[in-house]
Amino acid sequence: MPRDNKTPLIQKIAQQARLTFRGLRAPPGEDKVLADRLAQLISLVTAVRAADLKVAPRENKPSSGAAGLQDPPELQSPPVTYMHICETEVFSMGVFLLRSGASIPLHDHPGMNGMLKVLYGKVSVRCFDKLEDGLSSAPPRFHPPLAPLETSSVWRAALRSVTQYSETSGPCLLSPVRDNLHQIDALDGPAAFLDILAPPYNPEDGRDCHYYKVLRPAEGRTKEQQREEEEEEEAEAEAWLLEVPQPEDFWCGGEPYPGPAVSV
Repeated sequence: MPRDNKTPLIQKIAQQARLTFRGLRAPPGEDKVLADRLAQLISLVTAVRAADLKVAPRENKPSSGAAGLQDPPELQSPPVTYMHICETEVFSMGVFLLRSGASIPLHDHPGMNGMLKVLYGKVSVRCFDKLEDGLSSAPPRFHPPLAPLETSSVWRAALRSVTQYSETSGPCLLSPVRDNLHQIDALDGPAAFLDILAPPYNPEDGRDCHYYKVLRPAEGRTKEQQREEEEEEEAEAEAWLLEVPQPEDFWCGGEPYPGPAVSV
């Protein structure tokens, strides 16, 4: 069968994403057909570059979210911008652009699978999972102390990984049960990544985005232990997460996607 060199790569990715995630029931490791389809999708996503989507690297300017909060609102630009490519009931796909120093705060993807592929720049992705026993064990005292009503929004979790990705890296993968909560930080300048979520966010179907912050125990730690916990570099370390409103210094703007049209 002759190779199709005329179909844009992003169209092939969309078609494979729909095929892979349509009717998804079992985890990939428990379904050989699904595992094979996922492997094909990963191969396609690994190959995509910024030029394939006509996305040009941005100037190395600091994030307004990090450094421009003193500017009048009309002069502030969003720390993160989203280019919508397509969305179906099976998956959504778009491009996130992060200004230099920008961060997408720790958030979740309830009941969703996802892929993140860097198009330019470099990002650090810190992944957590809520632990199954959740709130069954009493949380420690924190610094600063929690308000009484906040204790019901505390979750025991595990830091699974802290990984850096560039345009030559393969995609970062998440599932409903693994690496589902993550924070994304732009490193050494602006960055952009292709983002696939399956199924898409849908608050009416229980798939809404929630934000979290990592809590610090108040007692029983040496200064060295405090420093290590603040850096959060040890994978599999236990953590406590507080569900919080969307941080005030984070918001996401939008702009048109300039690449090849995608039909799904």
